[in-house]
Amino acid sequence: MLINKMPRYEILSEEAIDTLDKGWRRIVSELGVEFLSDEALELFRREGQQVDGQNVKLDPDFVLEQVAKAPRGFDIQARNPERSVHIGGDHMVFSAVYGCPFVREGIERRNASMNDFENLVKLSHAFPQLDSPGGTICEPEDRPLDSRHLDMVYALMTLTDKIFMGSVTSGPNAADTIAMAEIVFGRESIEQTPCVISLINVNSPLRYDDRMLAALFEYVRANQPVIVTPFLLMGAMSPVSVAATLAQQMAEAMAGIALTQLIRPGCPVVFGSFLSNTDMQSGSPSFGTPESAIGLLCTGQIARHIGLPWRSGGGLTSSQTVDAQAAYEAMMTMLPTMLAGPNYVMHAAGWLESGLVSCYEKFIVDIEILRMLYEEFTPLEVSEESLAFSAHEEVGAGGHFLGAAHTLERFRECFYRPLLSSTANYERWSRDGGKDAAARASDIWRKTLEEYEEPELDPDLKAELKAYVDRRRTELGD
Repeated sequence: MLINKMPRYEILSEEAIDTLDKGWRRIVSELGVEFLSDEALELFRREGQQVDGQNVKLDPDFVLEQVAKAPRGFDIQARNPERSVHIGGDHMVFSAVYGCPFVREGIERRNASMNDFENLVKLSHAFPQLDSPGGTICEPEDRPLDSRHLDMVYALMTLTDKIFMGSVTSGPNAADTIAMAEIVFGRESIEQTPCVISLINVNSPLRYDDRMLAALFEYVRANQPVIVTPFLLMGAMSPVSVAATLAQQMAEAMAGIALTQLIRPGCPVVFGSFLSNTDMQSGSPSFGTPESAIGLLCTGQIARHIGLPWRSGGGLTSSQTVDAQAAYEAMMTMLPTMLAGPNYVMHAAGWLESGLVSCYEKFIVDIEILRMLYEEFTPLEVSEESLAFSAHEEVGAGGHFLGAAHTLERFRECFYRPLLSSTANYERWSRDGGKDAAARASDIWRKTLEEYEEPELDPDLKAELKAYVDRRRTELGD
C-alpha cells in the first residue's frame, strides 16, 4: 500500500478552522440530527442528550468526548496477510468503484450482472494499485434482491485475498457479512483485528435512516470499522457554499461517530467525506469539479484537526463515456486526493456517469492515473549517486547520455513505464491499429481477465462459505 510521505496541502487558516468549528456546533446543538432508530435514540437519551421524537440535539463537547474514544489508526486483516492494511497516519488505501447499477463495456451500457461483479473483483485483485475491490463494485441485477448480498460477499471472499467492504443495505445483510467473515477468519481473530470495513451513508441533510443504522449497529458491535459518510451535493443536500457544506459534514459525521462510541467505545471508525456540487442549470450532480477539489483539501485538514482517519477521493466524473472529460475530471479529483492524503479512497477505479456506471475501460484509465500518481508522490532521492557526476565525466560537453554506463545500468527502471498510454510514433501507432486510449484499455482488461488466477482458499472453508450462502438463500425465500 502507498505510504504518502509528501507534505499535505492545507488551505484553511486557523481562523477558518475556528469558524467551521462554531458552525458544526450550532448545527448539532440548535438544529439537531435525526436518527430513525429507537435503539440509537435511547442511547443518546441515557447520556442526557435532548431527544425530541427522532431528532437529537447534541452537546458539542459531549460529541467531541465520544469522538476522542475512537482510535487514531487501526489495522484490517486480509485473507492473505501480505495484503493486510493500516488505516491512519500517512497510509492510503485505494478501492474500486462502489454502488453502480449499470456497467459499460466498450459502447454497450447495460444492467450490471453477477458476471460483471465477478469480473470487476478479479480486475481489482490483479492490479496492485488497488488495496481492495471495495464492496458493491456493481449491483448484480440478475440475482434476487433479498439474497444478492450473499453472492457478492462470497465473491469478495473467494475471488480476491485483499480486504473487502461489507453489505450495508440492512442489519441482517450486515450480520450475514460478519457470519461469513467468521467462517474464514474466526470470531476471535476478527474481534482482535477487523477484517471488513463498511460504508454508512448519512441521508443528508441531518438524517440517519433505519437501514443504515441497523447495519452500523451490527458492525460496531462486532468491532468492525465503519466509514461514516455524509452524502453532500451542494445545492441539493447542503447549501450552495463550500464552507456551509463543510460545517454540515462535520456535524453529520461526528454525530454518527459519537453514536458508534456509545455502542462500543474504542471501535474503529473513519470520518467519511463525499462532497461535490449540483449543476444549477440542469439539477444533475457534477463530479470532478473545482468545488469538490477544494472541499476535499479542506476535509483532510479538518480530519487531522479532529484526529481521525478519513475517507474521500476517487476517479470521479460526470462523463457518459471514456473520453477526455472522463480523464480530466478523474484527475481533478485524484490529484487533490493525493495532496490531501485520505486514509481510505473509494471509487479509485471504474467510476463513470456520475456513479451510475461501473466501466471496464474507465477502470484501466484510472489504474493508469493511480500508477502515475504513485510515482509522482514518491519522495525524490537526492544523493551523490543520483547526481550522476560520473556520467558527466564520461560524456563531456556536446555528447549524449544514451550509451553512458550510468544510463545502461538503470534504463530498465529509471523512468515510469505506462500501462495504457501510447508513446509510439504515428507510423507505428497506425500499424498497430490506430487505437485510442479507450480501445487500448479494452485490450488490457480483457487480457488481464484471461491471465487471472484465483487466490488459494482452503477447500473446506470455501465449502462452508458456500453452504452458508445456500442455507441463507433458502431462508430468505430465494
